Amino acid sequence: MSEFKDEHGHPIGPPMPGWTTRELPSRTKMTGRFCTLEPLNVQYHARDLFESYGGGEDGRNWTYLNSKPASEFEAFENWLKNSCLGDDPLFHAIVDRKTEKAVGVAAYMRIDRVNGCIEVGSINYAAALKQTAAGTEAMYLMMKRVFDELGYRRYEWKCDSLNAGSKRAASRYGFTFEGVFRQALVTKGRNRDTAWFSIVDQEWPAIKTAFEEWLPAENMSEDGRQKKPLAAFMPE
Repeated sequence: MSEFKDEHGHPIGPPMPGWTTRELPSRTKMTGRFCTLEPLNVQYHARDLFESYGGGEDGRNWTYLNSKPASEFEAFENWLKNSCLGDDPLFHAIVDRKTEKAVGVAAYMRIDRVNGCIEVGSINYAAALKQTAAGTEAMYLMMKRVFDELGYRRYEWKCDSLNAGSKRAASRYGFTFEGVFRQALVTKGRNRDTAWFSIVDQEWPAIKTAFEEWLPAENMSEDGRQKKPLAAFMPE
């Protein structure tokens, strides 16, 4: 029960003194030790991404995404131009700092500046990025911008409730499972129940500390593999 009440004695949420509308995420790079996130640029990133995804030959990455793999580069390039260059969703290419190649994408989306809520989505990691320090660092850098730079209150992760890999990733990154929205969408001609996860601003400092204790060289082997898992650093 809330400790705050209105003039009629009804419980209400706590006040938000000084709250103002948040800014949109900027189109600037986010640079880490293992990766750089760059606003998606078709000229610079399309070929790398197409090749990283296997030239459309392997469709496993696309099962739970709204789009389908393109077997020809021109079709993939046109899809990027038509679907991935707006402000919401705001797509970023994830560039491996060792190879300087784009090996994945992730987007800020459903940006609610008034209420300070933003979602990370359309995440598509090529094989070269999966289960790597760079892939984890990319998620940390996106969270850091949302909470530390922009002062948002809530960061969301949503996925198909059947997407076990995405649900595991959300939990690993510190998101809290909130439930399933049944029959939330029709996508690719089939039903989708959507699992919801979130991190709120009060939780961020402890989660940020966990990432920053996991990422340093002391916790990484020479080939970039973890010595202790991220879960070992996360708050209980």
